[in-house]
Amino acid sequence: MPGTRGGPAALALLVTVLLAGCGEDEPANEPDSGVPTGDLRTTGETPAIDEVATGLVVPWGLVPLDDGSLLVGARDAAEVSLVPADGGEPEVVGRVDGVRAQGESGLLGLALSPDGATLFAYRTGESENGVVAMTWDGERLGEPTDVVTGIPGGASFHQGGALAVGPDGLLYVGTGDNGVPDDAQDDDSLSGKVLRYTLDGEPAPDNPSGTAVLTTGHRNVEGLVFDDDGRLWAAEFGQDAYDELNLVEAGNDYGWPEVEGTGGGDGFTDPSAVWATDDASPSGIGFWDGSLWLAALRGETLWEVPLDGAGAADGAVSAPVAHLTGRYGRLRNAVAATDGSALWLVTSNTDGRGDVTDGDDRLLRLTR
Repeated sequence: MPGTRGGPAALALLVTVLLAGCGEDEPANEPDSGVPTGDLRTTGETPAIDEVATGLVVPWGLVPLDDGSLLVGARDAAEVSLVPADGGEPEVVGRVDGVRAQGESGLLGLALSPDGATLFAYRTGESENGVVAMTWDGERLGEPTDVVTGIPGGASFHQGGALAVGPDGLLYVGTGDNGVPDDAQDDDSLSGKVLRYTLDGEPAPDNPSGTAVLTTGHRNVEGLVFDDDGRLWAAEFGQDAYDELNLVEAGNDYGWPEVEGTGGGDGFTDPSAVWATDDASPSGIGFWDGSLWLAALRGETLWEVPLDGAGAADGAVSAPVAHLTGRYGRLRNAVAATDGSALWLVTSNTDGRGDVTDGDDRLLRLTR
């Protein structure tokens, strides 16, 4: 079928090697026995898949709308398009000017205000990154206005880009370390953090630091999502050894660059699940059908992390389950439909690192 890049034979060759790529000078922290580890040999029943749109160019942010349509951001073109619920030609409905698109930078995460009237977009710039707001009337986006500024930028990699509006009506922003790992531990820097703001761009009044910083010690957060219990989860790129799924709790330090994976000891918060970097490199993350769903780039896999074992506040999860490994190539983002009827998934093969086939990039709708 179009877009197929592998099958059972290819899957069998993809063996998890947890210490692959770890340099002698940067040993990995061995995962604690209680932390689930993604294993490409653990597969589950894959939901039904429908190709809704093809020919997208470097899609990144996804926002589902109540009528079943989607707003889809294009990283390099810095455009936002409306994709009809039943497919068809995407229509460009807005653009963000002055975006620096190089490497992993560009127009990244998107999030909609609770009243559906404002779209937030994470954009990278020549020297700093930020979040803009655009009015949304159901047909067109208004002119972008700066809401959040001052996030260090200018590097081509580790730009973060995750956005989410929480059930508390606040704006959450995931940033990368901008190529300066030590900044993730610097309380005066917005790099390598999860940030929390009002929708007007002011630091949330109950942030533990008194600034916009909610949590520290992150390497590169490209995915944020809330579950049905109002807990915030983050998908995070590791360096040489472990990618992470983290339960985000105010004031916690997730270890980077002192810790990659688990085992950091007092003062650091261990991830809820880890993967070898070859098996994941997770970008967007959605919550659907009782599970977290991580879209993996290098691992070319949709990872399902069931939360049936996550009743405790410590973020315990069940073992990750692999879907679609090698079938559609690099996977960029996953988000649930507003009515919970489907999971939207977008590929990322036109981003300069993928193996482009006819029809890339694709918007897929998964149902059960």
